Amino acid sequence: MPLFCKQCNSRRLPEHHEAEKQTMWLCKKCKNFADMDDVILREQTDKERDEVRRKQEEFEKTTPLSNEKRVRRKGVN
Repeated sequence: MPLFCKQCNSRRLPEHHEAEKQTMWLCKKCKNFADMDDVILREQTDKERDEVRRKQEEFEKTTPLSNEKRVRRKGVN
């Protein structure tokens, strides 16, 4: 799996695209997509970036996140 970008050596994240019916790996720094064989397919379009931003804002508005501090359980193992 292409976890790191060949061009900038930064982390890639998987994104599933229904239109291509495959999972492509997006480099957050270079904004390009690669396939499972680590071949760069194309760059992320402005429309795709806006859609991701919109979905993120919608998720933040609709998901109730508590501000309480989470405490790790001690002595479990």
